[in-house]
Amino acid sequence: MFKGSIVALITPMREDGSLDEPAVARFAEWQIAQGSQGLVPAGTTGESPTLTHAEHQRVIEIVVEAADGRVPVIAGAGSNSTAEAISLVSHARRAGADGVMVVTPYYNKPSQEGLFLHYSAIADAADLPLIIYNIPSRSVIDMSVETMARLARHPNIVGVKDATANLSRPLHTRRACGEDFVQLSGEDHTVVPFLAAGGHGCISVTANVAPRQCAAIHQAWTDGRVADAIALQDELVVLHDAMFCESNPGPVKFGASLLGHTSDHCRLPLAPISEAARARVRAAMTETRLLN
Repeated sequence: MFKGSIVALITPMREDGSLDEPAVARFAEWQIAQGSQGLVPAGTTGESPTLTHAEHQRVIEIVVEAADGRVPVIAGAGSNSTAEAISLVSHARRAGADGVMVVTPYYNKPSQEGLFLHYSAIADAADLPLIIYNIPSRSVIDMSVETMARLARHPNIVGVKDATANLSRPLHTRRACGEDFVQLSGEDHTVVPFLAAGGHGCISVTANVAPRQCAAIHQAWTDGRVADAIALQDELVVLHDAMFCESNPGPVKFGASLLGHTSDHCRLPLAPISEAARARVRAAMTETRLLN
């Protein structure tokens, strides 16, 4: 259903911080042309916490229109309010998205039972494939494999974006949820070992600036060229490091600005990245032949 190199899209903005709708469409088109196998608009890399609801919805509509069925669009639709998440998922369905990604509720710190009830209510309310986004480093809470297995029984809950960086997790998840439960890495550094542990793909930040290279890793793996996949991943380590040298999406948005796709503007409370970070991003993009 969802597999390969899927990009967690930045949201292009003008220098004044306003949404750049034409750039959103052009960026989605470029990603598809470069080989990305799926698009995730309005996730946290897309600055969903600081998009208005109208902007959030518009970004999804633009990306769905640009994709035009060529690759799946998994709309960001998470919230720490269950009712708000249901509203976002309902809009994504109306907009024509192929699925939704719903992050574990931040700040509230629900119990495992609360997580189960939250996702069950969302999945019951909207008829779209739902990807659970488990990212303890940002949400504080960690969905257990046992809770995920309970949720995997719901026909609309089809997989997980796993940003735990715990490479034993996909092994246990596959055992508990079955081989058809879609497992997508949320950590660019772990792509090849995650695939080896039973993963199906990656929702990538780095693919915003290196979509062709990220897609090539997955193609090599699919073709059985394991050594090539490892070599390609090794080449990108310096770039992955740079993309996370400060809070995401600051570095990757600066990188995308160097390629001419957007300004480097991120909305407060994200500050402009430091000069040292800028130099590091530029150097990594030069080393990986993204810049001359």
